[in-house]
Amino acid sequence: MKTLMALVLAVSTSASFAQKPAAEATTYKVDPATTKVTYVGKKVTGEHTGNVKVKSGTLTYDGQKLTGGDVVMDMTTIDSTDITDKDTNAKYVGHMKSADFFNTEKYPESRLVIKESKKTDKGLEITGDLTMIGKTAPVKFLATDVKSTGDAFSAKANVEIDRTQWGLKYGSGQFFKGLGDKMIHDKFTLAVDLNAKK
Repeated sequence: MKTLMALVLAVSTSASFAQKPAAEATTYKVDPATTKVTYVGKKVTGEHTGNVKVKSGTLTYDGQKLTGGDVVMDMTTIDSTDITDKDTNAKYVGHMKSADFFNTEKYPESRLVIKESKKTDKGLEITGDLTMIGKTAPVKFLATDVKSTGDAFSAKANVEIDRTQWGLKYGSGQFFKGLGDKMIHDKFTLAVDLNAKK
């Protein structure tokens, strides 16, 4: 009899755990005012740095990982933080906005869609699609310092992008020979400091 009661109790307990609902996911709105995106682009003779503003976005977090998200960047806000001469700075920014690079008149926005994430001992390994210059290609990166207080969400990430996957070939030694010190590296990095609220 005791054995039978113990078996019934074990089955009931297992059923109780099996029916426990999963943690409810929370959707946060990205805060453009406090979210910062900076870039580093390198060439043979040095590097350029600057900012791009985030326009809008949402993130869905279940307490352990990001289950979805959508972040829109305003490419018309590209600037330069390393060029101090006003005229040279304006020339550089104009070139970045031209058809040689991001063609911001035709493609004023870039969009990152988060498809899934996996929790690791270093942070969240995020997989998504980045649409830029009218083309979409997959990206994978690590989000660190992930924090959620229920009403707010924050994270940091360094996203390395191979611009040639989006057809951005200007100054690439992979496609043009004899560039010498005018060659621009294919990969650039976006450092993201993201903040979102319910």
